[in-house]
Amino acid sequence: MTDRSTTLPPLGPPAANAGLREVFRRRYLLGMIVHNTMQSRYQGTFLGWTWSYLQPLVRFAMFYFVFQVAINRGGDETPNFAIHMAAGMVVVHFFTETFNGGTQSLVRNRSLISKLAVPKELFPVARLLLAAWHSGPMLVIVIVAAVLTGWIPDLVGLGAFLLGTALIASLGLALALLFSVANVYFRDFGKVVQTLTQFVTFSVPMIYPYTMVAKRFGEIGSHIYLLNPVAEAVLLFQRAFWVGTTDDPQATADHHLPHDLFERGLIMLAVVLVLVWLAQVAFTRLERGVAERL
Repeated sequence: MTDRSTTLPPLGPPAANAGLREVFRRRYLLGMIVHNTMQSRYQGTFLGWTWSYLQPLVRFAMFYFVFQVAINRGGDETPNFAIHMAAGMVVVHFFTETFNGGTQSLVRNRSLISKLAVPKELFPVARLLLAAWHSGPMLVIVIVAAVLTGWIPDLVGLGAFLLGTALIASLGLALALLFSVANVYFRDFGKVVQTLTQFVTFSVPMIYPYTMVAKRFGEIGSHIYLLNPVAEAVLLFQRAFWVGTTDDPQATADHHLPHDLFERGLIMLAVVLVLVWLAQVAFTRLERGVAERL
């Protein structure tokens, strides 16, 4: 008779944590969580997925009317200001959706966490993917508006888009991991994040140009301002979509963007990736008590 104890693999804990690697190994489960969340968001609505386009379109129209039509924020100083602003709106929306949703992700999925032995990082990552999905329609609106105003895409702009996307996604994921587990222990973190994200719109060059920061606060002030990774990502998106709509893209980039835009972006991406690793370490240490706290 064969000794089965010598042929079976050793037992491990039911929810052994391998971090983000385990999340992407369970892509099917991740896809199910994202799909079910998207369906529940529009369940019972008459327009359904149309709201994904209607809401950002209304938001864009409102900002356009207030800042370009009513107070003429752009003028001759910032041509095609609507595209300048809309490119920033994509970044801000993606970041705030990821940060807010990721912070609440563990608390809102307490029933699944208590029933299934799954890596808990699944839920912040799912909120990141949901934020990307909901930012897609806004990005489509920006591209269509840019094409209608004479957008000339280029390889440098494509690089700026990819770098900006990587930067803002990594930052959102790091903060979602860290604050989601912190919010389990102290629910005040959810309120703190909701308050902080209200300031994001005004802390980036979206409803005002970057040149205004340099003029008002000088070189030192602008350097401090550019330490904000969200502001850096907004400028990269503006390089990708707005600069190409102007009459002289090179002159626009030289005047309206920092000369070391890409160098800053690469350095920030490296720093943010380290932050993702640190957030994962903190998440792993704290998530052991999540089930009891929930």
